[in-house]
Amino acid sequence: MSTTAKVLVVEDEKELSADIVELISPICETETAFDGEQGEFLASQDVFDAIILDLMLPGESGLDLLLHIRNKGIKTPVLILTAKDTIADKLRGFNDGADDYVTKPFHREELLARMKALLKRTGHLNSSDVITLGQLAINTSKHLATFNGDPLTLKGREFDLLAYLVANPGTIITKEQIFNRLWGFDSETSLSVVEVYMSNLRKELKNAGSDLSLRTIRNAGYIVEAPDEQ
Repeated sequence: MSTTAKVLVVEDEKELSADIVELISPICETETAFDGEQGEFLASQDVFDAIILDLMLPGESGLDLLLHIRNKGIKTPVLILTAKDTIADKLRGFNDGADDYVTKPFHREELLARMKALLKRTGHLNSSDVITLGQLAINTSKHLATFNGDPLTLKGREFDLLAYLVANPGTIITKEQIFNRLWGFDSETSLSVVEVYMSNLRKELKNAGSDLSLRTIRNAGYIVEAPDEQ
């Protein structure tokens, strides 16, 4: 698994959904939903960096989905992609919590540019491939993590776990969010795998002399902080 941004595409037209996924896959990982209920379930896990949302969906509408996740306190950036093109439609979309609004039919280049801008604006698409926190540096394109210039030996998803935490410094991330982000909703692996990987990651950071704080917040999740933030 890579450490690029992760985007949820909620679109009931499967051919169009596949086209969108193909278009944005160079800049992010994707997951798809084809109706409002499935889209809300996935969006409610709060593990995505952005959502592309159609408004006219089977079952629950896109606007209802948007209102429900905002009422749950989920702040994931949402780009509405819809055939509804009146000013009233756009204003309602923004008033209900959308971050951007693109109408169908759309130009592929414009949608890709809008997604890049949205992810950059929220810090999930870096102009550089390197994420840093204190003396820790993570090069996502080279799949390399270093502390004070020395490489860390990270196995399996330990790199992805560290990158996910470091990309969200000072933020409590739940065990469920980590599991769904790194292993996926349909994984047959148990949730306890997160604790195993977290323990291994702490040992590796300690062996490397890292003074980063990787804390467990009881009944909440995990948080990583640089020394001057503790």
